Amino acid sequence: METSVLCAIHQPQYLPWLGYLSKLDAAELFVLYDDTDYKHDEWQNRNRIKLPGADWQWLTVPVHHSKNELIRDIRIDNSKPWRRKHLHAIDTNYGSAPFFENYRYELAALYHQDWDCLDHLNAAVLKLLCRLFAITTPTVLSSTLHYSGRATDALISICREVGADRYLSGPGARTYLRTQDFAAAGIELLFHDYEHPVYAQTGNSPRFVSGMAAIDLLFNCGPDSTALLRSGRRTTPHPQHSEKTS
Repeated sequence: METSVLCAIHQPQYLPWLGYLSKLDAAELFVLYDDTDYKHDEWQNRNRIKLPGADWQWLTVPVHHSKNELIRDIRIDNSKPWRRKHLHAIDTNYGSAPFFENYRYELAALYHQDWDCLDHLNAAVLKLLCRLFAITTPTVLSSTLHYSGRATDALISICREVGADRYLSGPGARTYLRTQDFAAAGIELLFHDYEHPVYAQTGNSPRFVSGMAAIDLLFNCGPDSTALLRSGRRTTPHPQHSEKTS
């Protein structure tokens, strides 16, 4: 019997949110798309943490960048004290969270290291988060693969390179993926829709603030975090595939 492999592909992110980790957890192989174009001030070098009220703030890693650079080539601007500022912001805003001390030491250890490449920092952050959330999906860098093309063609080529016959996409890709090309390639297309769990957050706001960095869940919910993370997962097949197999 042939082995079926579900693959997800995504750019490395800094302190990713729950939906990112959920897609990684749902996949059987996760490809970090590190040799695609870097997009400044999206999610590759920044993410959000919650403030005590209903607001949030960005934690941004300053970088040196120019047009058309690849993610793997981006260097961090260490002339700015970003590590100290980020750790201070995390300590200030989550210090009173019920499970802050459970995770603070290991997270702080990352900020006490020297980082030159954004790619290496994001990989280390992701490795730590996967361990804390008990996510065991293997990861591979796209830059280590022999694939071709761009956009949809690149995704299909990567799937073929890693032996995947199913591709798990984020919901936003419904608007730009050439879905018929996946069907033609014999690759089942699935979409990972994420319904953000609601939980008690530290602070004085009665309103839940979703979409924060995944450390928000860890600091607030501790050992219940993995179950809450997985509770929001919704995976649906693309209609073209459903029609063919119904």
